[in-house]
Amino acid sequence: MTPSESKSSNENLRMPSLHISGIGGTLMVAGARLALEAGWEVRGSDNPLYPPVSDMVQRLGVPVAQAYDAANLDWGPDTVLIGNALSRGNPEVEAALERRMRYQSLPEWLKEHVLRTRRPVAICGTHGKTTTTALTAFLLDACGLSPGFLIGGQPADFEHSARLGEDGAPFVIEGDEYDTAFFDKRAKFFHYLPEIAVVTSLEFDHGDIYPDLAAIEQAFKWMLRQVPASGSVILCADEPGAMALKEHAYSQVLTYGLNDGADVHAERLSQADGFERVRVTVRGEDWGEFRMPMAGRHNLRNALAAIAVAHVLGIERDAIRDALPRFRGVKRRLEVFHEARGMIFVDDFAHHPTAIRETVQAARERWPERRLLVAFEPRSNTTVTNRFQDDLAKAFNGAEGVYIGPVHRADSLPEDERLDVARLIAEIGPHARTVASADELAAIWNAEGRDGDLVLICSNGAFGGIHQRVRETIVDGAGAATE
Repeated sequence: MTPSESKSSNENLRMPSLHISGIGGTLMVAGARLALEAGWEVRGSDNPLYPPVSDMVQRLGVPVAQAYDAANLDWGPDTVLIGNALSRGNPEVEAALERRMRYQSLPEWLKEHVLRTRRPVAICGTHGKTTTTALTAFLLDACGLSPGFLIGGQPADFEHSARLGEDGAPFVIEGDEYDTAFFDKRAKFFHYLPEIAVVTSLEFDHGDIYPDLAAIEQAFKWMLRQVPASGSVILCADEPGAMALKEHAYSQVLTYGLNDGADVHAERLSQADGFERVRVTVRGEDWGEFRMPMAGRHNLRNALAAIAVAHVLGIERDAIRDALPRFRGVKRRLEVFHEARGMIFVDDFAHHPTAIRETVQAARERWPERRLLVAFEPRSNTTVTNRFQDDLAKAFNGAEGVYIGPVHRADSLPEDERLDVARLIAEIGPHARTVASADELAAIWNAEGRDGDLVLICSNGAFGGIHQRVRETIVDGAGAATE
């Protein structure tokens, strides 16, 4: 073999390399895990991160730069994955463009390197995607299908939020309708080649991307066009927006929900100790009683969606029924993160009015004897605006105390477009108040909290570090306030 032939052979054997700009996004972390499993060399960069994402990134064991810099690309990766939070002006975006480097979005990379050789199950919808994706992946795994998956959060039942799985196996993927990248404004799920597409709900959200509900509906219709005739579309029968897509499906349609007309239907019987007993029927056949491991109507629907997927993939009833109660959930979805002085502190990712309302109801059902206090950080690109002004006021019904944090990056919004927090507080009622910081919120609960309180924190961000401040401030032996 000549020296030139030897060099060419060594280059062919070299593992492909990937730099992930914006590796701290939950989906980007999952993508990094898949690339590592597929034999890629992976490095990344992002701004400073907070738990649980920082923990997820650390577990990857890859080099991660703690700031964006053109020099982070000097190692010459084969491909630069650019997260959808990055845009023109970011030094790594500019460097990739100037150097004519190969760059892609994560959905593009997944389509090319993962999904084409698998059986994609895309879990889509305004609400419930992460829990439904995690539950579906868990159920298929527990029933022996060995699926791959990509989950937009940290599941309790798997070490990582993504797994490659085998060629030909189902691949359960969270199908986000948010845009793909600064250079590709289509929804992420447009790239996912679904054999099975689940739509949990369809409401207005992402006001920074979509001008109105009709634009979101159109994105879902385009996604459904990609489901093959031999595939399946699974729609929530309780959600009018989801059901409106039925006439746009090109494959068989299966519905699920609490609505009596649903193909996969559940009748609620009782609940205790965090489990709910329900009677399940599938296409009119009585499947008997199931134990659901999560509280709330929304989580029951999530479980029915997973049952529907498992049924379509040929899993037997008894295997599904035996596996479901063992599901342990996802971080930041009704997650108890601290207990002290008889108080329970629960974290949830809820940020849309519907999600907040359902989460408040679920918390009330799971802990019916406790005084419920709810804190909310207006942080998402839509809830910082006044688009949900009236809906938010109704979302906290059932809470005895409500605390509204500062609007995230309020100065970047014109006052006439910004969420009016004072008006929101007035509409919620005298049991609501504003808080200026996580320190103030922790101090209030330290002074006024009492044995039996349930504190629910709703935010899709860090809420100023409230979780750590609670752990540091609310401790046993400090003397809770009493009435």
